[in-house]
Amino acid sequence: MAKACWPYFDPEYETLSARMNPPRVSVDNISCRHCTVVKIHSVNKPGILLEVVQILTDLDFTITKAYISSDGGWFMDVFHVTDQQGKKITDGRTVDYIERALGPKGHVADGMKNCPGKRVGVHSVGNHTAIELVGRDRPGLLSEISAVLADLQFNVAAAEVWTHNRRIACVLYVNDYSTNHAVHDLNRLSIMEEQLKHILRGSEDDDKVARTSFSMGFTHTDRRLHQMLFADRDYEGSGVTSEVDYPSSFKPKVTVDRCEEKGYSVVSVQCKDRAKLMFDIVCTLTDMQYVVFHANISSNGPYASQEYFIRHMDGCTLDAEGEKERVIKCLEASIHRRVSEGLSLELCAKDRVGLLSEVTRILRENGLSVRRAGISTIGEEAVNVFYVRDTYGNPVESKKIEALRREIGHTMMLNVKKDPGSAKAPEAEAISTGWAKTSFFFGNLLDKLLA
Repeated sequence: MAKACWPYFDPEYETLSARMNPPRVSVDNISCRHCTVVKIHSVNKPGILLEVVQILTDLDFTITKAYISSDGGWFMDVFHVTDQQGKKITDGRTVDYIERALGPKGHVADGMKNCPGKRVGVHSVGNHTAIELVGRDRPGLLSEISAVLADLQFNVAAAEVWTHNRRIACVLYVNDYSTNHAVHDLNRLSIMEEQLKHILRGSEDDDKVARTSFSMGFTHTDRRLHQMLFADRDYEGSGVTSEVDYPSSFKPKVTVDRCEEKGYSVVSVQCKDRAKLMFDIVCTLTDMQYVVFHANISSNGPYASQEYFIRHMDGCTLDAEGEKERVIKCLEASIHRRVSEGLSLELCAKDRVGLLSEVTRILRENGLSVRRAGISTIGEEAVNVFYVRDTYGNPVESKKIEALRREIGHTMMLNVKKDPGSAKAPEAEAISTGWAKTSFFFGNLLDKLLA
């Protein structure tokens, strides 16, 4: 019986074009007076715009302007960026990193592979076990989650928590307190998974409220949170979110039009400018399987204007009214997820198992609801940032802050201030105990702790 013979395909052929035309990266501090100009020229490939924007935003750069052109086989982008203080990028090590990460030896593509959408997932990342949670948000939920982890002797080394439209998404990195390594005991993982599933479900038996599964993949934390909430369809929560959550000054204006001449759909976004805004929008368009061919990004004072010329991956434009409405809702959701008006509580203490459980318990007992949180560990120090309102979604009263300060001020460094993104007090002065009244950034804190 004759055997079927298939033509040989050289796996190196797929990257031949990129190797013949490697990316060219230019970091220019001369052309523009007020910002650094980053130019990238390379062979076009799926997802490349998100890769580039992700690298720039992970460095905490502010993108003030951007011009994107990737029609055909070539990708040409120009970004005007500054650091968080609005200054040029002049540090030689940072410039070298940009050129290496975006250049021919960059390996960002490996980190951009999608993970399957999961409700509760557990996978190992280095010396930590990564836990993904999605469920219905309620006051005190984060406190209950951290209490379970503390009871099982899991230490939370890092975490990111977002809430939107009464949904919550978390990515937590934990390790075994006794070994300081990732947890490989399947029995312990199973117990943890079942208890977290029970907490997320609450009093409801509907599987859609919370599901459990294991996930072996890994991706960028912020992108993963977008994917989790998008898969959870948080954008369908119209009518749930009140004006207390997102006042008119934050409400974005998103429109979808058609460019008849070039055969593109044109997505225009006008809203209050903030850090990582472009990343959030490009991430959502990518996850919705739209390709950005051209874009024009600019900021004017506190407001941003972004315009994207897109098509679906199959080459079609957005012609159906239902699909246009879905894109608008998804982009509005992607912008709102990271917005947290109100107070931010910044705490620093010696890391130990149960610390997050203790802090979130105190917040709950003082009537504070966590809207967004970032937890990290630097050496032996735990650095926690919580964006809070009261349990009804209203601004926090000063007497609650005073009670909180009295309870934890002796064991932790606490800084209380208005969220920088707040429309009511964008330049509000910090109320602090133990820290100077200065702007807070993780980079600045890292320098202090390592000094």
